[in-house]
Amino acid sequence: MTSLVTNTVPWHEGEERLHHWLRVPHGDNPGVPYLSTRAAFLVQQCPLVALGTLDSQGRPWSTIWGGKVGFAKPVAESLIDLRTQVDSKYDPVVQALLTGNKTDAYTGKMVSGLAIDLENRRRVKLYGRMVAGSLSDRDAGQAQLVVHIEESLGNCPKYMNKKHIVPAQPGSKLISDSPQLNSTAVELLSRADTMFISSSHGSSTMDTNTRGGPPGFMRVESNNASGAVVVYPEYSGNRLYQTLGNLQTTPLAGFVVPDFDSGNVLYFTGSTEILAGKEADAILPRSNLAVRVTIAAAIFVENGLGFRGEAGDPSPYNPSVRYLAHEKQIPGAKEDSGSDSMATLIKKEEITPSIQRYRFRISSRKPISWSAGQYVTLSFEDELNMGYSHMRDDDPTSLNDDYVRTFTVSSYPGRNIPADQFEIMVRQHGPVTRYLSRVNERAGLEVPLKGFGGSFHVSGKSIAPYVAGGIGITPLLAQLPELDISQLRLFWSISINDLGLVHDVFQRWPQLPLSTTLFITNMELDGADRRMRDIQSSGVRMIRRRMQAEDLDLALADVWYLCAGVALKRMVLNWLVGKTVVYEDFNY
Repeated sequence: MTSLVTNTVPWHEGEERLHHWLRVPHGDNPGVPYLSTRAAFLVQQCPLVALGTLDSQGRPWSTIWGGKVGFAKPVAESLIDLRTQVDSKYDPVVQALLTGNKTDAYTGKMVSGLAIDLENRRRVKLYGRMVAGSLSDRDAGQAQLVVHIEESLGNCPKYMNKKHIVPAQPGSKLISDSPQLNSTAVELLSRADTMFISSSHGSSTMDTNTRGGPPGFMRVESNNASGAVVVYPEYSGNRLYQTLGNLQTTPLAGFVVPDFDSGNVLYFTGSTEILAGKEADAILPRSNLAVRVTIAAAIFVENGLGFRGEAGDPSPYNPSVRYLAHEKQIPGAKEDSGSDSMATLIKKEEITPSIQRYRFRISSRKPISWSAGQYVTLSFEDELNMGYSHMRDDDPTSLNDDYVRTFTVSSYPGRNIPADQFEIMVRQHGPVTRYLSRVNERAGLEVPLKGFGGSFHVSGKSIAPYVAGGIGITPLLAQLPELDISQLRLFWSISINDLGLVHDVFQRWPQLPLSTTLFITNMELDGADRRMRDIQSSGVRMIRRRMQAEDLDLALADVWYLCAGVALKRMVLNWLVGKTVVYEDFNY
């Protein structure tokens, strides 16, 4: 259901209940009641789409189709068309939507989707109604499905484990259709690092999304003839709780667990229970939020997928496996830490009252390297995790926080500082950066370094226009040593409160002001006159207002670079329609 007045998607009562229960600050639903331009673009770029629907008994099921880019595409306003080879014998979504001569009767059925590009960690959620569908062959046939999209929403890449997807021919063979999982299905769960879940809010909306983690993050709590029970942790995410909101009102879910190596696939549907605080920790220690699934029906199929996935890098956010409380550990075995690399804080500088620069030294048994423009992922769990509780009134936003954070590296590898050191520049925002601002560098703070990632690279071969908002300058700073600054055209929007950052950057890079147009906002605030005069004397072009569309000379280049907050990014993308805009979302 959408709001005709505001053209937005309102929260339903299950989502609002979860937000209240988990003390989530109120905010608008970021979903839109149509197929957005960005969502339409991603649908065309994704080699896989996970789908969900309800069967004749009202039970949700999930599947995953595809194998190559282009099998799904928008064909009209808010209409998408999917055409691909599927397993028409056992795929439960195919059975629910496309089998027999009943497809006309299924027009208007709810269909949820997740277009996903695991290799590049991109995804977009979709919901709509079936318009048309067909199936050309009963064995491994060509399926066509047309869906009218009523909601779309982009999601972050946080727990997505990279896979390079290639097409394959399904040749399905039923292994088991019992709710009691056989040993091969249990073994698949023990090594799976990706699954997909579909849920509904009654008959009004559906949601399909992915859950990822370390191999084996889904645990089998029990497995008997009445149906296996599976438990998995809900890691800290975007705090929208749309899936859990559905489970709050309609505690049923459908799952698909693909074996990317063999093409085997496990489908199951069942009843769900949301576990929080002490309840979660008692079942799955170190978890503040988890879901328990009692399987009502399962289908385990050999070679049922139309694709294979070659494993790439795991998500740097993956925590170690959280074992069930009753699971026995091998004597002497240690829990997988995920990494033997550590980062020790050795220097901190205050640039402004809210922006600091930190330098870390790396210690690792294996060589570790990074390139300019990448981010680093650090875990502060040992420093900040105070244990789990059902609620935490003194710090409610920390509920389910894993204290794993990503920061853009602001230093160039091995330039001006040793090769085993790196710097980050951050604004205080949340418990981790507040903690860092209070730590004395002489205290010997050492935190796990989970890895470097990202590829936000500015090309210096021609004119390079770069739009930055505040500390969105950071990814550029790391790359300045390898760029011809005279080719750079920097459009930098900064609050008058952060002029200390501008002063610091221009002191370090005295050539940069001549390539910069500086937009200073919040001019109604007092002070900073002397610093503004110092900055203006550097030769920078200074404009005392917010950036506007006419400030960006579109003739400068076909490729633009952007790193800014949500509001400025949205405006700039609208201003640069028709241009290639390279940007990296650090909204993890």
